Amino acid sequence: MTIDKSLKVRAALIRTRSVLTRAERIEKLQSTERWSEGESPVGLAKVRVYKLQMKKKKKEAPAEEEAGKGKKK
Repeated sequence: MTIDKSLKVRAALIRTRSVLTRAERIEKLQSTERWSEGESPVGLAKVRVYKLQMKKKKKEAPAEEEAGKGKKK
């Protein structure tokens, strides 16, 4: 049974992948000078995939609290 399109979470599709394709691995290895053009693409070295974390936005509570205190008096 499939899930209706309206019930799917769109943000679930946007995430970091834990596995890179061979071309992506070669590209990263070339940038760190660990792979040269003549080498075999079979048996590549491991490449760490860094997960990016979004920083949480700071709340603007102090400004709102000051405005609220002025109204209460």
